[in-house]
Amino acid sequence: MSSTLSATTLLAVPLAPLVGSLAAGVLGTSLGGNLIGRRLCHSVTILGVLVSFLISAVTLYQVAFEGARLNETLYTWMVVGDLKMEVGFLIDGLTAMMMCVVTFVSLMVHIYTIGYMEEDEGYNRFFAYISLFTFSMLMLVMSNNFLQLFFGWEAVGLVSYLLIGFWFNKPTAIFANMKAFLVNRVGDFGFILGIGLIAAFAGTLNYTETFAKTSELAQLSFPGTEWMLVTVVCICLFIGAMGKSAQFPLHVWLPDSMEGPTPISALIHAATMVTAGIFMVARMSPLFELSDTALSFIMVVGSITALFMGFLGIIQNDIKRVVAYSTLSQLGYMTVALGASAYSVAVFHLMTHAFFKALLFLAAGSVIMGLHHNQDIRWMGAVRKYMPITWITCLLGSLALIGTPLFSGFYSKDSIIEAVLESHLWGSGFASFAVLAGVFVTAFYSFRMYFLVFHGQERYDQNPDAHHHDAHHDHPNKPHESPWVVTLPLVLLAIPSVLIGYFTIDPMLFGDFFKDAIFVDGSKHHAMQELAEAFHGPWAMAVHALSTWPFWLALAGVACAYYLYMVHTTLPQQIAKVLRPIEVVLENKYYLDWFNENILARGARMLGMSLWKGGDQTLIDGAVVNGSWKLVGKLATVVRHFQTGFLYHYALAMILGIVVLMSVFVTWPTLRDWLNR
Repeated sequence: MSSTLSATTLLAVPLAPLVGSLAAGVLGTSLGGNLIGRRLCHSVTILGVLVSFLISAVTLYQVAFEGARLNETLYTWMVVGDLKMEVGFLIDGLTAMMMCVVTFVSLMVHIYTIGYMEEDEGYNRFFAYISLFTFSMLMLVMSNNFLQLFFGWEAVGLVSYLLIGFWFNKPTAIFANMKAFLVNRVGDFGFILGIGLIAAFAGTLNYTETFAKTSELAQLSFPGTEWMLVTVVCICLFIGAMGKSAQFPLHVWLPDSMEGPTPISALIHAATMVTAGIFMVARMSPLFELSDTALSFIMVVGSITALFMGFLGIIQNDIKRVVAYSTLSQLGYMTVALGASAYSVAVFHLMTHAFFKALLFLAAGSVIMGLHHNQDIRWMGAVRKYMPITWITCLLGSLALIGTPLFSGFYSKDSIIEAVLESHLWGSGFASFAVLAGVFVTAFYSFRMYFLVFHGQERYDQNPDAHHHDAHHDHPNKPHESPWVVTLPLVLLAIPSVLIGYFTIDPMLFGDFFKDAIFVDGSKHHAMQELAEAFHGPWAMAVHALSTWPFWLALAGVACAYYLYMVHTTLPQQIAKVLRPIEVVLENKYYLDWFNENILARGARMLGMSLWKGGDQTLIDGAVVNGSWKLVGKLATVVRHFQTGFLYHYALAMILGIVVLMSVFVTWPTLRDWLNR
């Protein structure tokens, strides 16, 4: 039985948060004269996102169980020649799943924000931004054409910029949002080139029409070269994904984006915006399947990110930055899965990761609140007995992150590792090593953070920064559990973090949930077939895992973290002394920031200066602008002598002219005969 989806109802999904955002952003701020107060602001934005979530959940039910699909253009903006620029929705398994993830995490973050931003002056502005972000992200995932995809893509980038620099009096926040904006522009330049190539060669911006022409596109080569056109298009599109989904070397913006308030870190930098790149590549699977070169490139970039960003997580002391580096590493895992043609596995990991990573960020924020805005894990410890709900939810999130059997993260992460081992593309050897080594690293830094924060000695009274901080706050010095608006979202996110993998792995990876959305060329890429053959249900998979490498590597990571930070607590400093050179490289984040600031930025500045001095001042101003009037002036000085104003001069000139013309006419026949001889 197939049921129909109504485009009008679906229109409410992105528009409800937009209306809430406009209400809070215009009427709730000084822009519209502060007409509505805090309570009304958060009520109207939460209501908007709640409406979105409910419609998304119903849509997901219809798509999954009743086979409903929709691909419809709602509005034609303009037509240029044969190119139509439209707004439209494409609803299938991939979209419906993304809509639910985006709206659910966003709803949790909205509720959480009531508690977290309670003391902030920008409370209403913050709600306006996160609702606007939800609107942008929904437009991105629901689009059925490249134009709307690009609109949503740029809009989430803009709102991300506003949110990272939310505290605009903080210099670090301003630097961070500028950095995020610029790095994303680099990626987006590649993205729009890819879209432009599709518009030029396929003659359409509509997904379905583009995919219908894949066989023709596969025959073409890029003009002037021997490269396949599809390879160039795919790599350009993926460069866009590298910026948004923070893949090496365009990852440098994401750790710095932790300067924004914690709810943002959870919403944007864990669950939704950074997964836009992963979503886009999965949506474009019919194109990517045509180019093994592009897939290899994706796999190698992803594996570098998965492993090397994990190493950086080990030495971080800021609780949010540890979680930020684990996000980078997990995005690397998703990218590796895309490269192995296991698109559904990448999207499955995207979904499970969205829940447990949003949970970890919000738990980190809850700890920061409980410890009076201290973020340094060296000055925490034994928080467990003061904040039981935060403790248990954070533990569940950490267990899901490291891939504990039966938890949601286990199903998606192990499937990625299997898929990479089955892939035979160039670069899969390094990728296999990276994803396996990454398991140990992930377990180690996750539980390093967990043990330092929740167990061991109480260290918050030793924090050198805390004493002056508490002097003008009348807090008791002890940590305290957060209010219910903070703990409720933690509990609601912990439930899917534990259960959702078990219940959805079969339909999402081996069922037909993604059958219209994701296309894999089984004749060339066998990873998904081999996964399906080895799968005997979620329970069997969990039992089997106890005898595999990933499980023991994760266990070893937890054991090492326990030994180093709970048992033999002086050992980490000794190891750090011995490995000082490596630590310096990690502390400087592989010197990529130094390279960007000193070589790229300085080089660009010098190029700009030379273009300004040489091009602008010398050539344009000097030669073209000033040179032209000087030349005209000199010509005028010469020509002036012919224009005397005396009548007999003009008469003489006319007579001379007639004489010259007569001579030419008389002598021309003779001259012509002489030339023809």
